[in-house]
Amino acid sequence: MDDDETRATIAEMLASGLETEVWPRAGTSEEVNEIVARLQVEAGQDLEKKLVIAGFTDHTIEADEIEQPCETCMYYKVHAKFCELPELMVPVEPEWSCRLWRI
Repeated sequence: MDDDETRATIAEMLASGLETEVWPRAGTSEEVNEIVARLQVEAGQDLEKKLVIAGFTDHTIEADEIEQPCETCMYYKVHAKFCELPELMVPVEPEWSCRLWRI
């Protein structure tokens, strides 16, 4: 599956009501490390598990009065519309969000 197909699959999963772990957001290094460890151990290459553990949404989440869309995250590759966090490595839309968002 190419990135456009994968992105469409993710969009469909999220729009269909996939329940993801949106909260709590990963605000500290320890919280980030915990979520990343879960992604490594529990998700592997399973796309749905990655989305659930990372807390993906198909819309921007605001936390602590800061909007957290993928497009402003340090892991987002703008021209590819791609999350390059090694444990995720998934195509995303700019307005999506996950709890591993980082400036």
